[in-house]
Amino acid sequence: MTTKRLLDILVSGFVLALILPLGLVIAALLAITGEREVFFAQQRIGLDGRTFRLLKFATMLKKSPQMGTGTLTLPNDPRVLPVGRVLRITKLNELPQLWNVLRGDMSLVGPRPLAQQDFDCYAPRVQREIIKNRPGLTGVGSIVFRDEERILAASALPPLDCYRLEIAPRKGDLELWYAENRSMALDLKLLLLTAVAVLAPHSRLHERLLDLPAGD
Repeated sequence: MTTKRLLDILVSGFVLALILPLGLVIAALLAITGEREVFFAQQRIGLDGRTFRLLKFATMLKKSPQMGTGTLTLPNDPRVLPVGRVLRITKLNELPQLWNVLRGDMSLVGPRPLAQQDFDCYAPRVQREIIKNRPGLTGVGSIVFRDEERILAASALPPLDCYRLEIAPRKGDLELWYAENRSMALDLKLLLLTAVAVLAPHSRLHERLLDLPAGD
């Protein structure tokens, strides 16, 4: 077992135990509101190209992937339910993914796991590099593009074209950068930057702490 995997198990297990009361409260709220769905599960691309069921707290209408912009979400998206909006703003909807980390589907830090249609937007060389690593609960792409919804809304292109032509190429470059520079020290730095991004969404601290490729 690698040090990275051991850290994933220890941290995810500890945090899951710590947040269990909060998780039960969120589950109860979701069970009595909206469409009464507690969890959202979707097939994502993982290590070695194998798919796994990524878990989140449900925040949107059940048929959202087949509606509107599909897997892409825009600001004030009408598919997002009231309780779900709060969960998305606070990122609490991501907490069930700690179970994916504990199981070994994911790591704390790595390339963000994508649905097939979004993964297909990456260049083949990026795809080949990404699947060499467990996908992450957070990663450099998640930090740099934490305002992805607003970028999609502000673009002159339709959201799907904006993601395919503008966001995916840049994310691909960032994932290649992570693959070339990955280390325990970098993972710890990315975890810190994730906490900063949640608490201060407009922070640009990553620009000072990370030597990212041009284009950020």
